Amino acid sequence: MQPFRPEVATRLGQLAPRLMDQLDAMTDRMLDVLVRTEPAYRELVGQSEQDVRMSTRSNLENGLRSLMSAAAGTGTPHLASAREVGRRRAAQGLPLEAVLRAYRLGGQVTWEALLLVSRSGTGQHDTLLLEVAGSVWRTNDAECAAVAEGYRQEQRRLAGVDEQARQQALDGLLEGRGSDPAFVRIAAETLAMPLDGRLMAVVALPGSGGVPALDAPGEALLKRGVRSVWGARGDTQVGVVVLAAIRPGDLLSLLRGAANGPVGVSDVVEGAAAVGAAYRLAETAVRTLPAGVRRVVSIDDRLPEALLSNSPEISSRLVGQSLGGLLELPDDERGVLLDTLAAFLATDGSPTRAADALYCHRNTVMHRLRRIESVTGRKVTDPRSRLLWQLALLGTEHGEPARRSA
Repeated sequence: MQPFRPEVATRLGQLAPRLMDQLDAMTDRMLDVLVRTEPAYRELVGQSEQDVRMSTRSNLENGLRSLMSAAAGTGTPHLASAREVGRRRAAQGLPLEAVLRAYRLGGQVTWEALLLVSRSGTGQHDTLLLEVAGSVWRTNDAECAAVAEGYRQEQRRLAGVDEQARQQALDGLLEGRGSDPAFVRIAAETLAMPLDGRLMAVVALPGSGGVPALDAPGEALLKRGVRSVWGARGDTQVGVVVLAAIRPGDLLSLLRGAANGPVGVSDVVEGAAAVGAAYRLAETAVRTLPAGVRRVVSIDDRLPEALLSNSPEISSRLVGQSLGGLLELPDDERGVLLDTLAAFLATDGSPTRAADALYCHRNTVMHRLRRIESVTGRKVTDPRSRLLWQLALLGTEHGEPARRSA
């Protein structure tokens, strides 16, 4: 790097100590802007603010030292550290564009800090520093090129990781090996994602025609700043999602916007040790949905259905004992009575509101209810009968009333 003129170098040397004193303020400025403008960095700060702060401060300090070395006519930009940052950010899954914007921001923050300290006490900028501006941005350009080089090197390395190893790491988590610290360390490296925070599991069954319920979900979520890993188990798609700063409801919304088939989501769990349980909950949730339906549900939305689906023998007996002879009626009459019963239960036992929901007269509903009592041997006024009927309707996938005219 070409040295500055002696008077410029002298002035820069005078400003160096004061500029170094600004490192913490410069770091705060950088983090504030990154968190507000870059979703990927916002997630990263949410996961480990101290790590990002230390890395940012170190990068700014390296840039300042490169500038001071240029003033003395010695040294070159700290490109090795910039390449290392690029490799680390690629492994963390940050978009290269976001990393380069962060480095450009570092150059801007450095220049603004230099101007600030140059006019302290005088209220005026040093005209000599105009010659420094070119050096600041040349240094920044060199560092950005090194960041991109390191980033792409790591991308090539990650692309070379055996896909089978990724699937094995995911399978190990789903099968409950997350309580083994040695396995978790290897899995986190193989999957290139943290496994020590809030996680959720997702299971998706094929949509109609056998198409995948979710199209490239990992890429779609990463565009929203959400880290995840996906694999296959039989005909199902399985994912583990790092929540970081997003809320569970936000994840459900993202999945609902992309679903082409049935999708089940677990509750939030802490750390790799709980991933196996989260997977079983997500799988249970999705198995409560009809085949091919485009719908995303959490396990908490489907607890009664989950209980029934996990005990098919009990579910079958509950349906038979609760609905009795109603299921043996001709198809048309059975459908009408089941719809009526579902509407009656959904309206808290109000024949009038059930009639409104079914677009028929209240007396029609009353007649059908008496018929239901007759064929099931149960009373509509009995709270236990209502509970059993409600569960039985869930067991017959008839929990939602259809709208019929009288």
